[in-house]
Amino acid sequence: MNTFINVEDIGNLQQALAEAQEIKNDRFKYQHLGKNKTLMMIFFNNSLRTRLSTQKAAMNLGMNVIVLDVNAGAWKLETERGVIMDGDKSEHLLEAIPVMGCYCDLIGVRSFAGLTDREYDYAETVLHQFIKYSGRPVFAMETATVHPLQAFADLITIEEHKTKARPKVVLSWAPHCRALPQAVPNSFAQWMNAADVDFVVTHPEGYELDPKFVGNARVEYDQMKALEGADFVYAKNWSCPGVTSPADYGKILSKDMSWTIDAAHMAVTDNGKFMHCLPVRRGLIVTDDVIESPNSLVIPEAANREISASVVIKRMLESL
Repeated sequence: MNTFINVEDIGNLQQALAEAQEIKNDRFKYQHLGKNKTLMMIFFNNSLRTRLSTQKAAMNLGMNVIVLDVNAGAWKLETERGVIMDGDKSEHLLEAIPVMGCYCDLIGVRSFAGLTDREYDYAETVLHQFIKYSGRPVFAMETATVHPLQAFADLITIEEHKTKARPKVVLSWAPHCRALPQAVPNSFAQWMNAADVDFVVTHPEGYELDPKFVGNARVEYDQMKALEGADFVYAKNWSCPGVTSPADYGKILSKDMSWTIDAAHMAVTDNGKFMHCLPVRRGLIVTDDVIESPNSLVIPEAANREISASVVIKRMLESL
């Protein structure tokens, strides 16, 4: 596996889930794969779970790890072609990337959407430059449009906590005070469509996810109707994806607090489990009583980020 961006990159999901359980049972079983190998983690944006879990996974596999915060201590990087670099950016990504590749064996990239230019964001311009010019296997640690390490961890968590063969999983939009990208809901939808679940997406009109991610999921604009009988409720805010109204891309179209997941929402589920990728804005996305309830999976979900990263890095090391 030379790249990890979409669910197709992981191959057979059941095999990947079995491998995740194997690693969870013995996190240091494959230390020999990473001996004298180096992972470079490049962050254009802030991170807590991704940084800690991916670094821990690489260390479990015996790797050395270099972490580069592009916006803290590094030269400011230009990402556009054909510009006159007479501003505050001292180095172009096209020189920086192959230099980074000289110092490592694998590269993880985290680069969020700018939410102003949909074409630029959805082309994954920064990520694909790393793939093209680094000469190294590259995996996404959340990009403009996807967060596959999170979605894989979500699937592992659902697999561990489901009580029926084909559970009902609902992805629900929730209000937020800031415009957020669609990376987490995009990947979650993509991975749930590939899994054996009854998948429903619910959101206000205007928040339709890109068809290439939402796929064959059932879209329901009535949130309470969507939540009926749900086994898992995944709450997440996202800004307008600009599918039906490109001019609204990245905008906040609604702050309707009736979409906040509270006890009344969870009461119509089938003893549903609450999920969120974290960090979460309490009182906006979810109420305290729901996120602190025994049915909240946010901590086990976060813990499984180490496992999803371990599977991905292991497979990349095996491909070297």
